[in-house]
Amino acid sequence: MPEPVVVAVDQGTTGTTVCVLDRDARVVGRAHADVAASYPRPGWVEQDPERLWRGVVDTVAAALAAGGRRATDIGAVGITNQRETTVLWDRRTGEPVHPAIVWQDRRTAAACEKLAAAGHGPAVAERTGLVLDPYFSGTKIAWILDADPELRRRAGRGELAFGTVDSWLVWRLTGGRRHVTDVTNASRTMLLDLATATWSAPMAELLDVPAELLAEVRPSSEVYAETDPAAFLGVAVPVAAAVGDQQAALFAQACVEAGQAKNTYGTGSFVLLNTGPTPPPPSREGALLRTVAFQLAGEPAHYALEGAVLATGAAVQWLRDGLGVIGSAAETAGLAASLDGNDGVYFVPALAGLGAPHWDARARGTLVGLTRGTGRAHLARAVLESIAYRTRDIAVAMSATGTPVTELRADGGAAANPWLMQFQADILGVPVDVPDNLETTALGSGYLAGLATGFFPDRAALAALRRTATRYEPRMPTAERDRLYADWLRALDRSRGWSRD
Repeated sequence: MPEPVVVAVDQGTTGTTVCVLDRDARVVGRAHADVAASYPRPGWVEQDPERLWRGVVDTVAAALAAGGRRATDIGAVGITNQRETTVLWDRRTGEPVHPAIVWQDRRTAAACEKLAAAGHGPAVAERTGLVLDPYFSGTKIAWILDADPELRRRAGRGELAFGTVDSWLVWRLTGGRRHVTDVTNASRTMLLDLATATWSAPMAELLDVPAELLAEVRPSSEVYAETDPAAFLGVAVPVAAAVGDQQAALFAQACVEAGQAKNTYGTGSFVLLNTGPTPPPPSREGALLRTVAFQLAGEPAHYALEGAVLATGAAVQWLRDGLGVIGSAAETAGLAASLDGNDGVYFVPALAGLGAPHWDARARGTLVGLTRGTGRAHLARAVLESIAYRTRDIAVAMSATGTPVTELRADGGAAANPWLMQFQADILGVPVDVPDNLETTALGSGYLAGLATGFFPDRAALAALRRTATRYEPRMPTAERDRLYADWLRALDRSRGWSRD
């Protein structure tokens, strides 16, 4: 009889990846499917919740087949997901009542500015750990309800449910039996009281979100229910983990103790620093987010400081699809390396505004320093450099809290770019450590599901499985590092000028 396996689902912004893990946490089957988005207006980003759900089921089936496994071999399912993306559905039919509003969507910028102008920013930061920004779910929920008064009436009657993507998937996997969300995803809604890890009635009132919409908040690693065979490949197996994608990567990178940090380079980039079992104090002017890192069943939650860069891989995609400058992301390393320097060309990737530590929703992407001699290589290098500069912006803010980043553990697609990783180490002045498996978001959900079901023995055993593939040591002289970063800050100021005009 085949050994059981854990199915780790990573439902991301641009694709769904499923990894099948054996008891040694080795990936024995894998599949990936792209995820489409629509852009109905400038600044709006939407997805079809039904396509997200069907894509997960189909990709699980493909991953099992790739590993020569069957659905009956599944010992547990773990989910990690794009976090702030907002789904509302009918509790009776399970049908979505509106397209999912993706975390990148900026349509509620004016609502956030109105709340900030009314003086609510400090209270929001103190209670939730977040800033007033359209990135988060709360104002997205309110927008959907305000756009259709009948939906607001139905929400108040308890007929509708809200969830981030984890909650939506658990609902569908369990045939609608469980409406739950894990504490890490809940902490991204602007509706959770960070200190108590429970929904905040004052925040729900402030954002005009009916409490009847909200799911039960549970630990990241716990058996929530079994799958409904009619919905999921004909089997009833434990759904045993849900965790936001960035927190999943933190866990898989073995950043499970206070002071350890990672950066996931995906559509955006996200630097998380584990701060331990006590919520960290607010950072200066809300520069960094405070969020839940993970929670195991029966244990207190761990917390983290987070800095979010809203467009990094998306900027490389723009070079490829928007401008046609490159044919593939892999070309950027060679193009960047073909130059001895950047020749004063800087790109600010504010394609969806600026995230941490600036939080300027009206900033715009900016390219400066162009001359007649500027070519493809300069553009590719400027985009890669911008990813590293934005990471340093966040590291500087973390150092200001009294917890400097002394090593950065890197994962995600761009961590495979050797030129970028070396430049990242150079511009930070600290080592960058890249693991042998870059799909840490999927691994994190699988690890947490395996812990909940006894498939994996304990957290220490999983941490020992992390192996370094490449370690990049800084080699740039300090004076050059500081000169480049000073020029970057001047370019950054140009991008923010749009919001002041």
